Amino acid sequence: MRVVELAGIGPGPFAAMLLADLGADVVRVDRPGGPGLGIDPAYDVTNRNKRSVVVDLKTPHGPARVLDLAERADVLIEGYRPGVAERLGIGPEDCHARNPRLVYGRMTGWGQDGPLAQRAGHDVAYIALTGTLGMIGRPDEPPAVPANLLGDYAGGSLYLAVGVLAALYHARATGTGQVVDAAIVDGTAHLSAMIHGMLAAGGWQDRRAANLLDGGCPYYGTYETADGGYMAVGALEGRFYEEFLRLIDLENLAGAHKDWTRWGELRERVAARFKSRTRAEWTALFEGTDACVAPVLSLGEAPHHPHLVARGTFTAHGGITQPAPAPRFSATPTAVRTGPALPGADTGTVARDWGIPDLVNDDPVAGSD
Repeated sequence: MRVVELAGIGPGPFAAMLLADLGADVVRVDRPGGPGLGIDPAYDVTNRNKRSVVVDLKTPHGPARVLDLAERADVLIEGYRPGVAERLGIGPEDCHARNPRLVYGRMTGWGQDGPLAQRAGHDVAYIALTGTLGMIGRPDEPPAVPANLLGDYAGGSLYLAVGVLAALYHARATGTGQVVDAAIVDGTAHLSAMIHGMLAAGGWQDRRAANLLDGGCPYYGTYETADGGYMAVGALEGRFYEEFLRLIDLENLAGAHKDWTRWGELRERVAARFKSRTRAEWTALFEGTDACVAPVLSLGEAPHHPHLVARGTFTAHGGITQPAPAPRFSATPTAVRTGPALPGADTGTVARDWGIPDLVNDDPVAGSD
């Protein structure tokens, strides 16, 4: 599968990385000077397993080079504001005129239409409007920002990838491509489907930290340890809850499992117990049990956890420790094949492999390939 990625930041590049991890030939079209916001390209692992060419869309030949790529591609991904690609001459109609089978994936926060479609924004604003941000955090504090994982990557990148693959299946069955409008507001709202069902059924209160899965429940949350670390507790089912209480020597609180009037007392007793030992001591105590308790690890600690080491959940490539491709496949295993694609470094090989010699002619840095 050939994918053209028009360079951007955040969810678009991550979706393209996911496709590249799965084996797609992803060519990233970088702009001269790089994106307006980003890290050193040598460390941007979202550009691993890709190749890069540089195209200046503001030159007379720039849009034509993108259309040349689109003509030979299965998928194109862009993350401009609505209408920008059309003004540049590389919108869906322009691309489909050259390649009717193309799947044209569009990644935005607000979507291609609606009152906010033309407004600037970032993850935190998108998830704010969907109701999901308001669910996270303590009731007496502002909502807690979950990095940009919930909106950009879960509600954005993953939905774009699923949509692109579904549209590709359709294109291969019918010979007709289409546009995939992946909006972070849509995807993030969709992620809360179960919660909305519980809300409608009266099983969820529309406020923070008042429910079974949002920190309101004392046996589903985090607790500080004696050394300033934290343990995560998820002992929801009765048998796991009983095991949890037995191990922390609070079996007299078994009746508080379904009695929410006792949850305050239960929380205080559990918190006091966790404060009596270090994170390492609690980790050792819960090791090998079904109490559903785990230490809260930092980004630097996670790659060294024995389970994640055994599974190869993290990998090192080019001196950068990073998450390995996911999910796993029995017949077609994935791997980090190459490090981050440096802007323009692959113009020559892409020009050769895709049969577009003009890419080299138009790229002033192609000679370095």
